[in-house]
Amino acid sequence: MAHVKRADLPDSDCGIAQALGVIGDWWTFLVVRDIAGGTTRFDGLQRELGVSRRALAERLANLVAHGVLEKRPYSDHPPRHDYLLTAKGEGLLPTLVALQDWGTRHVLGDGALTATSGEGSAEARRVHELVDRRMPDVVLERHDGEPVEPAARGGVWTVLYFFPGAFAPGAQGYPPGWADIPGAPGCTLESLTYASRHPDFEASGAAVAGVSTQRPDQLAAFAEHARLPFPLLSDQDSKLAAGLLLPTFRAAGVDRFKRLTLLVDPDAIIRAVQFPISDPAGSVDEMLALVRRRSAEPVRD
Repeated sequence: MAHVKRADLPDSDCGIAQALGVIGDWWTFLVVRDIAGGTTRFDGLQRELGVSRRALAERLANLVAHGVLEKRPYSDHPPRHDYLLTAKGEGLLPTLVALQDWGTRHVLGDGALTATSGEGSAEARRVHELVDRRMPDVVLERHDGEPVEPAARGGVWTVLYFFPGAFAPGAQGYPPGWADIPGAPGCTLESLTYASRHPDFEASGAAVAGVSTQRPDQLAAFAEHARLPFPLLSDQDSKLAAGLLLPTFRAAGVDRFKRLTLLVDPDAIIRAVQFPISDPAGSVDEMLALVRRRSAEPVRD
């Protein structure tokens, strides 16, 4: 792929034109997508994408030249590198999430705004294919401002429930028409149900955490109001959403998670998925039964 210079672009002051000068083509977006998901080595990328080695090498070199990726050596003889997103590259992740949402809603779907999905939909199939996949190496901000990994370690299973949005009373958070978006209501009920079952999850060797694209201060206000005994994590920069290609919908200018839950083992491997969820409270008891069953099983390699 030829290197596109700023002077070659017809709209040199247009941010869209300049961004496309870096991205170049759709293959480059897919390269960024797979690197965000944890495939960081040349052979793995080539295998996943099915692109020619020359085409992949050109796109990786272009992204490194533009500061979207950095090369980090993992072998001297022969020389081999991991390709990792820089801060500039991570800035592309919300664009990937928005593009995925547009494709799901307007290309694969009928254009309707929804916070859920059908049982046999392409979106549901994609989510359930996460089983046996390792969690991406990302750090999120906890509601109290501390940076943390989403999955607990030290022999503990983790229940990560992703929700569209929950706000303390009086907060200006819910968009107009929120109650009319299928699947959006129920976040407070779901969180309170997890809070009431929290001792049972702990007794079964599992930690619980809620994940939203809300800001940490919004999550802190809700956690205090609801007196939650577990943390809420903010994915406001879309690192986890893009890394796992989680389903989202856009409301009031914000990308929000569709409701789903992941069960992650002590080695950060996803072992079970709940999606779609039609009964936020009932899904908690279903997950508790699953935790009790899975935590008693030996961890698979």
